[in-house]
Amino acid sequence: MTLTPALHDSSLRARLSGSQALAARAPLGERLPATRGRISLGRALSGMTWFGVGGPAEVLFKPADLEDLRAFLAALPASDPLMVIGVGSNLLVRDGGIPGVVIRLGRAFAEVRVEGEHIIAGAAALDATVARVAADAGLAGFEFLAGIPGTLGGAVRMNAGAHGRCLADLLVSVRAVNRSGHSSTLSPDRLSLSYRHCGLPEDWIFTEVTLKGTPDDHSAIAARMAAYQSVRADSQPERARTGGSTFANPPEGPRAWELIDRAGCRGLELGGARVSDKHCNFLLNTGTASATDLESLGELVRERVRATSGVDLRWEIRRVGIKAPDSLPSGDTRDNTTGDAS
Repeated sequence: MTLTPALHDSSLRARLSGSQALAARAPLGERLPATRGRISLGRALSGMTWFGVGGPAEVLFKPADLEDLRAFLAALPASDPLMVIGVGSNLLVRDGGIPGVVIRLGRAFAEVRVEGEHIIAGAAALDATVARVAADAGLAGFEFLAGIPGTLGGAVRMNAGAHGRCLADLLVSVRAVNRSGHSSTLSPDRLSLSYRHCGLPEDWIFTEVTLKGTPDDHSAIAARMAAYQSVRADSQPERARTGGSTFANPPEGPRAWELIDRAGCRGLELGGARVSDKHCNFLLNTGTASATDLESLGELVRERVRATSGVDLRWEIRRVGIKAPDSLPSGDTRDNTTGDAS
């Protein structure tokens, strides 16, 4: 086991003081299972998320391979909190950090291979990589993944989609490990997939995904991918600290961005957080935002939409961790309504 003490455990526990039960036990870093992977204590997570905010993980574990992951989970007490993260593209880590163990899959889980009309990929493979490999193999249906940031495991967890397609349309099976370290192959019906939702318990960890495409001409696939990427560049903020779509579209009626725009929230700012002018279902870290700024701005948007349209927007961005003691937004609210409607 490689142990990297980024922050002394007792100091971290002082920062993660939201639970008396955690404080009463022996430090988690002193009672972790043996592993061939890498363990870091108090590892900052802000650099692992697209927003660039948030507190530390009490423990960050990067397993060496599938067997290492299974053995670690089998030996980890069920009472210890556990969470899995990918590349943090739709993740907001609160300023107080994440108690317990945070697992992040690495290169051992990022292989992508082609078998006939099937793509078999590790859960840590990037969506864009999967789309590219499929295109090179002349397999259609994966083009929408080229514009979705994040990993394939995250795409399964939220049934990611775009341009009228979603992960469920391609899914054949997933391999997943449960909290006890048992690995199973699951068919799509076991996952209860729906719009931006997966019904499998959060403590199941996806490790491999099998998808099926349709043979097509390389040039036709490439043209669709290019068109999708062009639409994304024209309609969404690029090279910005953002977590992607903030709220899921309601099942009926106007889309989330339309409701947000009608509520006068385009360009709205709170502290260092801002509602994008280009696409108002995106929150931006303008450079000085805290996680509290971003979450508070999101809640303010939800409040205004509820007041103007009666719709209760559902967060699509995954918000995790605990708030820092006495956390408050870092500045006043400012209305700066500008930009095109999108």
